Amino acid sequence: MAVDLTKGRTLPVLFRFSLPVIGGNLFQLFYTLADTLIVGQTIGEGALAAVGATSVFVYFILCFITGMTGGFSIILAHDIGSRETENAKRNIVASIYMSAAVTVVITAITCLFSRQIIHLMRIPEAISEDAYTYMVIVLAGTGATVLYNLISNILRALGDSRLPLIYLVISSLLNVFLDILFIVPFGMGVGGAALATVLSQLLSGVLCFISAIRRYPVMRIEKAYWKFDSLSMKRNLRLGFIMGFQMSAMCIGQVVMQSSVNRFGTAAIAGYTAATKMDQLSVLINGSYVSAVSAFVSQNQGAGEDLRIRQGVKSSLLLALITDAIIMGIIVLIEPFVVPLFVSNPSPDTFIYCRDFFLITVPFYPLLGILCVYRTAVQSLGNSRAPFAACIAELIARCSASVLLAMFVGYRGVVFSTPFAWLLADLIVVISYARMMRRK
Repeated sequence: MAVDLTKGRTLPVLFRFSLPVIGGNLFQLFYTLADTLIVGQTIGEGALAAVGATSVFVYFILCFITGMTGGFSIILAHDIGSRETENAKRNIVASIYMSAAVTVVITAITCLFSRQIIHLMRIPEAISEDAYTYMVIVLAGTGATVLYNLISNILRALGDSRLPLIYLVISSLLNVFLDILFIVPFGMGVGGAALATVLSQLLSGVLCFISAIRRYPVMRIEKAYWKFDSLSMKRNLRLGFIMGFQMSAMCIGQVVMQSSVNRFGTAAIAGYTAATKMDQLSVLINGSYVSAVSAFVSQNQGAGEDLRIRQGVKSSLLLALITDAIIMGIIVLIEPFVVPLFVSNPSPDTFIYCRDFFLITVPFYPLLGILCVYRTAVQSLGNSRAPFAACIAELIARCSASVLLAMFVGYRGVVFSTPFAWLLADLIVVISYARMMRRK
């Protein structure tokens, strides 16, 4: 394996492993920021609102894919930690079959019902056509998203967090070039931004796949392993779909939140979109520790290193809290420049909506860090019930609070539903982790 996470001091090992993952997630954020920034500056506030109004649903699909492939990687990392190469190959094959099936289903359903989804999200009529164009093109490229996330999570299970970053950097630069090419000289509008994202992500997935086969023998799978193995399929199905649901539960709540925000008009959508694009900095970086904790705990559980698991979780929490403090400081400094960065000639109300989002959400970032670390640790230790319960609690809290508070408090009530949901989910996973460690 590229990095043996069962050896060495936990804090340095986790820090070195997390850095490339953080870099990769930052470049994933760069994808969406490039779309939003170029669309807002070259086409206008209406186009920005169209991309923002639909991107939360696109993000919901991405969250499910990321969670599902992350679940596959937990099983693989356990096999790698216990040195069970044959089981590892069987599980890689099972994850490929399931990823292909999910790609077909998601692509077909979302593309066929895109207009109905736009109607349910209450997207204003003035921007609905641009919203439809952007969403259909991005969702038609679901296969590219699945390919990159599957291979990158396989590599992280093997202990390699650098290779996915290298190819994501390359494709991100290509994304910016294609964004400008398709939107400015070609005049393709929001459709050009969507197409640039799909093509760039496809490139990163293909390059990552080729390099993985060349570097790691476990990826060179003989013909005998490509037979249908029911046990491997069940293991991957159970954990993959549970983690996919967990990741998407947050996004389902965000879809409901976006629908509530859409009721307040184009300025609210634009301000909310600009703020959430910067807010993803915290979400994605905290999500980096999901990959680190998952690989670390799974490998060490496979090796029977229970004490090292405790140390690794503590180190991961420390890294997450330090990172959240840094992000909070960065957002405080750049907040006045966020709206002009994404929107040319913004209305005064757009600034107000963006500022309100930051004032309510940013102080609670440590709650997100705690949730990412402990939920992943509990899941990787084999307890799927507690993380599932936490996701249900988070989903219910986010949806109910955003709808009810919108009626009585307005826009600020919608925003407050996010930290409220984090807090409830934290209580469940932290208590569950403490009980599991006490038993160990």
